[in-house]
Amino acid sequence: MTLDLSRQDAVQKAADAGIPSALADLGSLVRIPSIAWPAFDQSALVKSADAVAALLEGTGVFDSVEVKRAAIPGTDEFGQPAVLATRAARNGRPTVLLYAHHDVQPPGDEALWDSPPFEPTVRDGRLYGRGAADDKAGIMAHVGAIRAVAEVLGDDLDLGIAVFIEGEEEYGSRSFAQFLADNADVLRADVIVVADSGNWDERTPGLTVSLRGNARFTLTVRTLEHASHSGMMGGAVPDAMLATVKLLATLWDDDGAVAVEGLAVRDAETPAYDEATLRAESGLLEGVSPIGRDSILSRIWNKPSVTITGWDATPVEAASNTLAPQTSVVISARVAPGQDAEEAFAAVEKHLRAHAPFGAQLEFTDVDCGDSFLVDTSGWAVGEARAAFADGYGVDSVDVGIGGSIPFISDLVREFPSAQILVTGVEDPHARAHSPNESLHLDTFRNALVSEALLLTRLNGRTV
Repeated sequence: MTLDLSRQDAVQKAADAGIPSALADLGSLVRIPSIAWPAFDQSALVKSADAVAALLEGTGVFDSVEVKRAAIPGTDEFGQPAVLATRAARNGRPTVLLYAHHDVQPPGDEALWDSPPFEPTVRDGRLYGRGAADDKAGIMAHVGAIRAVAEVLGDDLDLGIAVFIEGEEEYGSRSFAQFLADNADVLRADVIVVADSGNWDERTPGLTVSLRGNARFTLTVRTLEHASHSGMMGGAVPDAMLATVKLLATLWDDDGAVAVEGLAVRDAETPAYDEATLRAESGLLEGVSPIGRDSILSRIWNKPSVTITGWDATPVEAASNTLAPQTSVVISARVAPGQDAEEAFAAVEKHLRAHAPFGAQLEFTDVDCGDSFLVDTSGWAVGEARAAFADGYGVDSVDVGIGGSIPFISDLVREFPSAQILVTGVEDPHARAHSPNESLHLDTFRNALVSEALLLTRLNGRTV
């Protein structure tokens, strides 16, 4: 690869100069409440997709920019609107596929926000708003980087670029695989950049090299044909709540570590990370101890976890003296990198059936499994990314694991097996994605955008 250092310097300056306009455009996107849940206004997703398409069209580099939908397999429905922009590679240059998503999580209880969730607000070097970090900042990192390389390289921009901005990532990516299949010819790339992850801290870039998988399902526990008076029958009849509490308690040992036989653990070293950092980044209350054993990052990156994310129960204000005949919980099991998610679900199901107290009847529904991901760090694209990060942030990147899951990456691997996948992002550990007061660290965004512009410049200098 040949790299013109003066041109790289010009791209870096152009990217930096474009930050104010990128942030202004990001603010406009944040104002659109693009939530894919059916209970919310679906026209906002159309407006959001159109806005993203206009931004990509405005770069002037693409042969085609479209808003498209794909069918949801097994249904007669279509997924949410996605944006697809493409330009063909020239003169033997590679093609890069840039991914992000324009849909966002619901805001939750707006009373918990310090400023309105869909009104972008800058405080103390951070931009607050739903989607400001996850993942509309990822969109603008792509757009800003493309603007910079187009400005500097002009007719010398020979890199093939495809941009896929999804509209339903937060809602399960139900049409994602079909979208890939429908548009495989124009999405096929040598390098895929997934801008939906995080960084080591607000100053240090992270290249995500491992992601846990996920096995999510609803468990319904039944013990009675009908509700009964808790005074008349309590003490002799097991209600569903009692059975569920006892059953769920078997999922963890006394240290809070997962106690399910058959869930794998990945053996891999982790960087230094102390309890004080964990407390600061997680909001762990004073006096509450962490759970699990071994290094903290090994628990988050390389070991399984089990979380109860939903529970159907009588609310406190409606409590009555009644034995509940059934109750349902949503269980989210994070799966260690390298283990098949369906294999992990089978292990959890086997455990729960084996430990059902009092002969309680169990039903498993709404099973959703997404596989883990391990990056092959030997590819040339990883080296290019690390070099771009070092120049863009001014410090070397850290290879990080992520405790969360991005299940659709397995779809990318299946559809494009020869592509090198880079998982990057604009978030720092205090971004609070999915939570009230989600925010974007402005300096991190600046460095991420500049780094991506430098990466595109480096790719433009390669031949394949």
